[in-house]
Parts: sequence; C-alpha cells; structure tokens
Amino acid sequence: MIKIGKLTLNGTPRIAVVFRDNTPQDLLRKAKENGLDVAELRIDQYTSFDRNHVLKEISKFKNFPTIATIRSHKECGGWNLSEKQRLSLFKAILPKIDAIDIELSSKEILDQAVKAAHSAGKLVIISYHSFDQTPKADVLNKIFEQAKSLGADIVKIATMALNRTDIQTLAAFTIANSGKNLITIAMGTQGVISRIFFPSLGSLMTYASLGEPTAPGQLHYDMTFDLLRILYPKFNQEKIEKLKILENA
Repeated sequence: MIKIGKLTLNGTPRIAVVFRDNTPQDLLRKAKENGLDVAELRIDQYTSFDRNHVLKEISKFKNFPTIATIRSHKECGGWNLSEKQRLSLFKAILPKIDAIDIELSSKEILDQAVKAAHSAGKLVIISYHSFDQTPKADVLNKIFEQAKSLGADIVKIATMALNRTDIQTLAAFTIANSGKNLITIAMGTQGVISRIFFPSLGSLMTYASLGEPTAPGQLHYDMTFDLLRILYPKFNQEKIEKLKILENA
C-alpha cells in the first residue's frame, strides 16, 4: 500500500487540509488533536517565496504527513515566477516534506521534478485540473494513463461539475480505476457531494480547509470530519483510537 510519510493510504478516507503560511501554532495543535491526516502546504499562496521563509514555514509541520504544492498560475495557483525558480524551490524543500503535487501541464519541469522527488524517496502526485467542465470518460482515461507514464505515484484529477451527469462521469471513472492510487474531486457547488462520497468509490483522499477554501466547493475540515465519522465506521474507529493515544500521551 502507498504511504505519505508514515500514513498508509489503505482505503480508509483521508483528509488533506490546505495550509498557507503564517499558520498559528495553536491551530496546528488543534488540528493534531482533531485527527488531521495530511497537511497540504500551498506554497504558491505564501506571502513570500523566499527559500528561508518557505523552509521555516514547512518546519512547523514536522509532525504531520505533508504534501507540498506550488500550483502554477495557469492552473489557478499563485505562483507567478519562472518555472526554473519553481523547480529550484521544489528541490530545496524535498528533505522537509513527504510528497509533492505537480501539475500534468507543467511540461517544462515535470520530468525533472518527478526524478528529483523519487531520488529523494518522496511520493509524487501528478495533478490535473479543469475549472470549467468535466471531460468525457475517454479523456479522463488518457489523462490518467499519461500521468502514470510520467512517473505519478498518485494521480489527482479535479474537474468542475456543472450537472448530475458530470458527477456520474467522474464517479464511474473513479470506480473503474479503484485500487490504482487515484484521487478524484468534483469541484463547484454541484460537486460538493464528491468530497464526502468519492472515497467510498476508490478515491484515496478528500480535501478540506480550516479557513478560506482554496477550491470551489471545498468544505470546512470540521464538517468533513464529522460527516466521514458518521458515514465511514472504519474512519470513525481509527479516530477514536488515535484520540485515546493522545489522551494517554
């Protein structure tokens, strides 16, 4: 089974919470107590891309499994510097994180970033985002196969759901590729349901926020956590056991 840091992605739903920089320590402590699974560090939304600042912020998350994301501007991210600088920052942070998320569209640096991450023993998520529609099934399959061929350990596909048919298309794709290390998300108000139910179809993780959402339709962590505890008995039992460990520590 695949892991992010020490966290095994074994079919039990996992919640990745998005963090920007300047996160208060008390918020991190609360997140730990509340059973946070994965911290996604949205470095592209940091107030500074200075290497020392980025490394200092990352160091706050040493007790969490971490995914580092430096989302490109063309995929609605905040990175506005060169691809050469983005690759350099990816390489600089590798010793401090457990996984990187890089877009399939990042053709200029994708191969180098994947090789650097794997050489450092880190997991690679190759992601695809469509903010205006959900592609047809044959297109989704091509995206998945291309990302795998380029070295993805996990393929993440997030598309905008405009109607019920889009949800069904992405759900069918998720079921067809269950067990192949896939994350799927339907964005937008129509797609909110995917953030809770797609893990039951084979999606490895869902994403939530502790503040302002970073994607359309993203739910707050507390709501996501409560719903998953109700709907997934294994998830609930795992959190109960983890809470007991923390209380006895």
